[in-house]
Amino acid sequence: MATKRISDEPAYVLHRYDWSESSLILEVFTRHHGRMAVVAKGVKRPSSSFRPILLPLQLLHIAFGGDAEIRSLKGAEWMGGHVMPGGDALLSGYYLNELVMTLLARDDPHPRLFDIYACVVEVLASVHGEALQPALRAFELLLLREIGLLPMLDAQTMTLMGLVESQRYSLRPEGGLQQSGSDDRASLTGAQWQLLQQSIAPTAPFTVTLRACADVLPELKSQLRGLLNYHCGVGTLRTRQMMMDLQTL
Repeated sequence: MATKRISDEPAYVLHRYDWSESSLILEVFTRHHGRMAVVAKGVKRPSSSFRPILLPLQLLHIAFGGDAEIRSLKGAEWMGGHVMPGGDALLSGYYLNELVMTLLARDDPHPRLFDIYACVVEVLASVHGEALQPALRAFELLLLREIGLLPMLDAQTMTLMGLVESQRYSLRPEGGLQQSGSDDRASLTGAQWQLLQQSIAPTAPFTVTLRACADVLPELKSQLRGLLNYHCGVGTLRTRQMMMDLQTL
């Protein structure tokens, strides 16, 4: 039986592992096939045409084949567009990749999330450093919504009661959106949560989500951190811990 071959598939490299002296296994995020693993044979040889192409945060078009869990990479073409991010932007890109690898199952397509990821990568590669943190928060929100781990942000989760615009609410990993206690300083008002819900509607452009996140950045970051750590099953993601360590130094 002939193995299926896919060509011209948009993809980003998320991570790479040594497979042999000359080959790598790549975790890639593809638009139509989701997260998947491919083996790039001979890619570590100096003569390999793939060697300078298979980099993270760069849009590729790849060809692959096979029916096993790990497919065989048949071709890869760099689509250009921007240079590799550096500094905080590069670490932020690795953080995006860790989120995708941790929360997305293999072979589960999310084409809209792929397009959002591509938008965030463009922000990381741009000179607009002030958009970096809003872009990360926007991606976190949209990722959680895409995989069904984000409750509705315009009603209290347990009671389904509407939000009072002036009241403050918190996003709890096990209880969803609920009224805040007096000691919760990272909460948002009902009006702010409602605007965030509108900004992540399926028809809303990414720029709308970006602006909504920028308006509530410190509080939203704290709210999402607990939710992500809970669903990722860790106290702190490795890339986030690395960023905090570097800031301390």
